[in-house]
Order: sequence, then structure tokens, then C-alpha cells
Amino acid sequence: MDGVSFVGVIHDNAPMPTHEEITAQLTGPGSAFEVHQEQVLGQPMLVFKNRRRSLFEVLAASSVHGDKPYIVEGDRQISYVENLQQVARLADVFRSQYGIQRGDRVAILAENQPEWITAFWATLSIGGIVTALNAWWTEDEVHYALGLTTPKLLIADRKRLDRLKEQPELPTICIESDFAALLEKSSATELPTTEIDEDDPALILFTSGTTGRPRGAVNTHRGICGFVQCNMLGGLRGIMLAAQAGTPPDPNPPALCALVTSPLFHMSGLFTGAVMMLVVGAKTVWRRGRFDPKDVLRLIESERVTTWAALGSMAPRVLSHPDLERYDLSSLRNLGSGGAPTSPALQERMRKVAPNGAAAISLGYGSSETVTAVSMIGGQELVEHPTSVGKIQPTHEVQIRSDAGQVLAEGEQGEIFVRSPYNMLQYWGDAEATERAIDSARWLATGDIGQIRSGRLYINSRARDMILRAAENIYPVEIEQRLEAHPQVNEAAVIGIDHPELGQEVKAVVVPEIGAKVGADELSAWVGETLAAYKIPVHWQLQPDPLPRNAAGKVLKNVLRGETENRFIED
Repeated sequence: MDGVSFVGVIHDNAPMPTHEEITAQLTGPGSAFEVHQEQVLGQPMLVFKNRRRSLFEVLAASSVHGDKPYIVEGDRQISYVENLQQVARLADVFRSQYGIQRGDRVAILAENQPEWITAFWATLSIGGIVTALNAWWTEDEVHYALGLTTPKLLIADRKRLDRLKEQPELPTICIESDFAALLEKSSATELPTTEIDEDDPALILFTSGTTGRPRGAVNTHRGICGFVQCNMLGGLRGIMLAAQAGTPPDPNPPALCALVTSPLFHMSGLFTGAVMMLVVGAKTVWRRGRFDPKDVLRLIESERVTTWAALGSMAPRVLSHPDLERYDLSSLRNLGSGGAPTSPALQERMRKVAPNGAAAISLGYGSSETVTAVSMIGGQELVEHPTSVGKIQPTHEVQIRSDAGQVLAEGEQGEIFVRSPYNMLQYWGDAEATERAIDSARWLATGDIGQIRSGRLYINSRARDMILRAAENIYPVEIEQRLEAHPQVNEAAVIGIDHPELGQEVKAVVVPEIGAKVGADELSAWVGETLAAYKIPVHWQLQPDPLPRNAAGKVLKNVLRGETENRFIED
């Protein structure tokens, strides 16, 4: 954040600057995050004046971090300069041996590991497009995605290749047996020179596929660079807000160290773990295999982790672990959560494990289609507004629309539409779905139901998850958050089930805390203390097993409704 500093002096009797005033200060003329208007894909939009124009520029700039560790995985450690050397050699091999050129797709099918990240940067540095395949997919889903995106090359680990009875008919690099030898085939020492446009495709990131076939959201260089810049702006604003609230920045902060447990084929793992942490020169710690809460605790202690972004059920599984108190978590400075709504109860549990409490927790709202976080919230603001996902980020526009397409006033509920320079270009190979999602003015229909109150965005549900009972709309998230506030509940999901007269009734699937003895009657009374009678679940399912989730951390409600089996393979 070179060149960014606090501006002005706050006198003892002067009013504290607001969120909006600090944002205006950070984005005004001459500031590091100055915003002005440009044409983006034929539409006038607000953009950051000072910005990286491609991920190649982002990668090249990481040379300033020198010998600092970039990737740590088990006993392996790769510095920033070593990463650049490996990327240069692999990019050279991609070009010379496999003929990868600007616009060609390179598919990656593997668990989190250094080779995934090297292949990602190598592909982007020559103008190629990374096709990030979900490592939890079945063979049928893998072949579907390969057929859709027609990559020129596949990079996969042995476990995923062994899962495919029918091997793909395209050049394939097996990470375990081929990758190291490929790096030895080149003596390149410099990154390649490639013409890359801001709005060139960089990545095909597949939607979670909770219903139907997953779609490939095409993310641009501009979009992923924007993800980084918007998050850095939000982080700096959070520091300034915390300082004015009495929590000044640590004068001797520990070295940045991020534990990444989200998969690289998800925006949380890839954009935050591999890209944003490279920009700030952090050490990133990765682990392989099935999520293990005890191993996460071990790594936080042994690696002195300062940042961890949990996904889906990861945070509650760690915070409920019986060995939690045995580990030293004092290094933690920042905790985030994504993939699924974070209830106020879970937020409070997260604050208790981080030394700087409220200032440590931050949340955002975004998707594979919006690319960036459309809104962000953290610190004291999140304490005061725990059910909000925050105020709209600079360079983003949000509208709440009715079913008829009318823009609704503040406080009214409807579908959330987003426009920004960072929205996906399209769904790869699906013009019909793209036309439904993005209109001619580049407004994106998110499929989420929400409202804006006092400038803050609130998410109520996915449109398809909303329950309609006797003409009353019921948003599962408010019931789920109430259930998770119960001291003996670990996690909960609410779905609608058919009823011949009412249309639908409410069903709750609850996972109690280990050893808890809680029943449906107690939970019904608990929900009824704060919510209307028609929102109290009529049907209850209490189970010891965690809720079924996909790799993005979203609860698979179609599995809970019995519409399909859980096909995701977590290994």
C-alpha cells in the first residue's frame, strides 16, 4: 500500500469521520484509490484510476518480495523469487511444447498444492485461460466441463486421474510423475512478453452446481485485479475505522501469514490465497486432503498464522473442536468467512479466538459471477449490524428489483442486481444462460433476494430456496441464524417441503453440538421467542453428521430435500 497514509488530524472534540467520509477520502482525487469514470465493455463505469491492468503485471510486481516465503505446504517452501523462476520455465514449456497461446484453455484438476498455483500463473502469463475444475467432481462432471471448455492441456494429480475410468483425449500432465521433469526442460529466466487486455478472459470458474449442471463463469484480468484492489481498500478503511474507535494499528505487527483451507477452484482459495496474498507479500500455508479441524489448529499455532478465511462449516468445526483450548491461537489477527451466511452466533465465537476481537472479523458478499466482493463489513460495524453484509463497495452499483423488473426503494425486498467493471463476461458456451443473467447495460441478476437498509445490504435467501407457505414468503436464513444462536446447536439448515393445502411447510435439519441433548420441542420454543409462529419449523431432523456441502461451502439443500444424492467427493 505504498503512498497510502492517514490524512488530516482528528481533534478531541471533533466528530469522528463516518464510513462514507473515510471512503470518500480514500477514493478522492490524488488518493491511492482514486475513482473516475471510463468506458468498460461499452458502458460508462467507475473504475480505480491507478490499477494493475493484468494478472501478468500483478505477478511481475511480486519480485519485490524476493526471498520471502510465498508457498508453504508440508515440508515444501517456495519463495517469491523461486515462484517467478518456476512460472517462467513452465510458461516457456507451455508455449514451446504444447503450443499454448493467448485465449487457449489450460484445465487444472487437482487438490491444493504448489503445482496448481505455478500452473495458474504460467497460463495467465502467456495470455491463456485457466479452467479451474472442481476436484470434488465425479467423472461425469469432469468430462462435461472438459467437453464444454475444450482445453488444449489438462494438468491433474494422480488421485483425480485414477478417478476417471475414461481418460480425457487431450495432452495431460500428471503432477506427481511429469511436473518436475517439465520444469527441467526449460532454462527460461524471464517471464514471457505477452499482449494482454484488461477485459481478456483469465479464468473459467465454475458455479457450485447445487442445482443442474455447473456453469463456467468467465472472469477477466480486470475482474480478478479488481478483487484485490477492492479488498485492499476495504482493509485500509477497516484499519482507519478501528483506529478512530480506539483500536490503533499494531506498531509491531507479526509477519503476514495466511492459512488457506479453501480449494483453489473456489474464489476464496484462489483470489484471496494465491493472488491477493502474493500482492501483499504474505506467506501462504496450504494443506492437502480432507478438511481436518485439529490439523488447522496445529498449523495456526506452528506457523503463527495471522489470517484465516474459513469456508462454509470450517469455522464451526474448528471452534467446536474439543482440543480448541490446547492450542495457542494468539497470532490470529484477521478472520473471515464465506461460501454461506455467517450467523451472529458464529461471528461471536470467531471473535473470542482472535486477540483483537471485533476488529478481527470481516465478511463480504460476492460470487463467481460478480468476481469481487460487492459489499464488505467488519469491526464494530459488524457487531452493530451482524445480519448485514455491509455497504456497497466503491466502483459497484446495486439495485433491488421486483419480479416485474422495477427498481425498488430502500427497505423493500427483491432480487439483487449488480453492475461493476468486474462482473463476469459470460457463462462459457452458454449464450442463453448469459442472456438471462446479464442485460444489455451489464447489470447482473444474482438470483439472491435481499434489501438495502440505511445503505447496508442484507441477504435473505437464494430465490430458489425461499419458502412459500400459505402466500407468506419465508426466508430460511433468519430461521437458520436463530437456530445457530442456540448454545447447543452447531449448524442448521431450513428447507420447504410440499403441503397439499399450504403449498409448503418449514423443515429444519439441525446438527447439535457434540454431547448436546436438545430436542424439537425446545428448539421450537427457541425459534418462537423471536420469530412469527408461521416461521417455526413443523418438521425436525436432528442428526450427528455435518450438513452436506459442496466445495464452495454451500449447504446442498437439494440433497436435504431428497432431490439428488451428494455427488461431491471430498478427499
